[in-house]
Amino acid sequence: MMSLMRQTALFGLALGALFVSAPAASAQAPITSVRVANGLTRPVYVTAPVGDTARLFIVEQRIGSVGQVRILNLPGHTLNATPYLSITPVNTGNEEGLLGLAFHPDFANNGYLFAYFTNTSGNNQVMRYQANLPYMTSTTAVGTGTPVITFSHPTNSNHNGGWIGFGPDGYLYIGTGDGGSANDPPGNGQNINSLLGKMLRIDVNSDDFPGDTTRNYAIPPTNPFAGATPGLDEIWHYGIRNPWRNSFDRLTGDMWIGDVGQNAWEEIDFAPAGVGGLNYGWRCMEGNACTGLSGCTCSAPALTAPVTVYSHAGGACSVTGGYRYRGTQLCGWDGVYFFADYCNAQISSFTFNGSVISNLTNRTAQLAPGGGLSIATITSFGEDAAGELYICDQGGEVFKVIQGAITDCNNNGIHDSCDIANMTSMDTNNDGIPDECQPSITPVCFGDGTGTACPCANGAAGRGCANSVNASGGLLGMTGVASVVNDSLVLNGSGMPDGPVLYFQGTSVAGTGIVLGDGLFCATGSIIRLVVKFNSGGASSYPNFIETPLSFLGGLTTVPLPTTRVYQAWYRDGDPLFCTPSNFNLTNAVSVVWVN
Repeated sequence: MMSLMRQTALFGLALGALFVSAPAASAQAPITSVRVANGLTRPVYVTAPVGDTARLFIVEQRIGSVGQVRILNLPGHTLNATPYLSITPVNTGNEEGLLGLAFHPDFANNGYLFAYFTNTSGNNQVMRYQANLPYMTSTTAVGTGTPVITFSHPTNSNHNGGWIGFGPDGYLYIGTGDGGSANDPPGNGQNINSLLGKMLRIDVNSDDFPGDTTRNYAIPPTNPFAGATPGLDEIWHYGIRNPWRNSFDRLTGDMWIGDVGQNAWEEIDFAPAGVGGLNYGWRCMEGNACTGLSGCTCSAPALTAPVTVYSHAGGACSVTGGYRYRGTQLCGWDGVYFFADYCNAQISSFTFNGSVISNLTNRTAQLAPGGGLSIATITSFGEDAAGELYICDQGGEVFKVIQGAITDCNNNGIHDSCDIANMTSMDTNNDGIPDECQPSITPVCFGDGTGTACPCANGAAGRGCANSVNASGGLLGMTGVASVVNDSLVLNGSGMPDGPVLYFQGTSVAGTGIVLGDGLFCATGSIIRLVVKFNSGGASSYPNFIETPLSFLGGLTTVPLPTTRVYQAWYRDGDPLFCTPSNFNLTNAVSVVWVN
């Protein structure tokens, strides 16, 4: 048994990296991006109703004093010329205009959509609109809306927040900025009697204020300050500076908040699903740093720290929060969180285990679209109804994150390492190649195969004949894939003297082999000569050889697959240690099962 194991080990070494030392491929498919829309005006968000996989809705911040929603048709990426919804007038400061859009979870039945914008008084307002019938296919919505909530935003035009989204609980969440100015002198972020600097949560399916036409919502009873508890009932989280792009993890329901910093630090905040009342520390904290400002105690246990922060080094200045990827087109990326910086356009990602992040990686180069295009001034990420990820460039473009060039030996459109990671393909030899792409490549017929001394008694019994200048004998290995479609299998001979070598093919293995020279003749059945090569440094190979051997059989179209072929090499060896007068030997054989 030990001698047989040694023979196998020696052969394995000769096969090289493919079968022995090749590392397993990454389970993440390569990613890149492609432009899906251009010619827009200040796009700041994309989203879609539940179940509408045929369209993507793009928010244009403003054209003059008009905020617009446009329809991008999928998968052809054609942009409707007529806006789906126009909201006018909106305020025209740099951070003002139409900022957010959310479709009701039951949009298919009620046609409701909600828009967040700054009105001409400079206040932030959420309005409800309704699509024209039929809701899921109409190309326009009614331009007259119903006020839902308005909150005063005095003095400054910046720090408006602007994101809205429905949570897994069916409530509408609203991210509001602290009211602007350098460091929030009123302390709105910590003031639980102000709606600014908060994450709000309201019920748009009920109305607790029937006598007030400007307040058409109800207070969820589980809000942390609801009822007699001091603080405004609408508040869900607080201690926020300017939440610019937030999201719900569509799998777990967790909330992610990108909170824009002041002078030095940007942060990503996290809230587990269903947990309210978290205080993220602004204005006494910027990221993990103490500001020296009042309102809370820096690093107090009651504050919720960011999951990650980054400084303003390298031109960064304003975070754009993103999403955990939950689509289906990017295998291996499930749960990876993507975010960016508006100023330097760096796109980053990380993974999160519920308490700490890992694999924080700059993805800017990977996601560069190429073709002379670039992604700059990133205003938002967004998802379509299928969970695929998009990036908005304020310059007028929308890009989609897509799969890059992949290795796909089984031609199923999925990166090979993802097939293996998903266990839709096996990889029993752990070389990163699905087994179906190399279904059966088996080395056979070492030495004399009987456990006795080699025919010329120049090798140890059962070890395999020392049938060449190589102490372990002439060896035949393979690299590539035994697939007709891939057409990449290559014969690799080694351990032979320099000189001619004949590669040949049979259709079966001759039992334990027939002694011939100092080796075993094993490839039998319908035998054909493939090619004569010349060894250099004791080695040679036969590349692109699938066309040649099978052409002798009338082409692959006439050979039912899978089919077995056996390959071997014959060579001369003038060393007097080997059998005379023949002075020739044979490598081992390799039995291959070919598939499509």
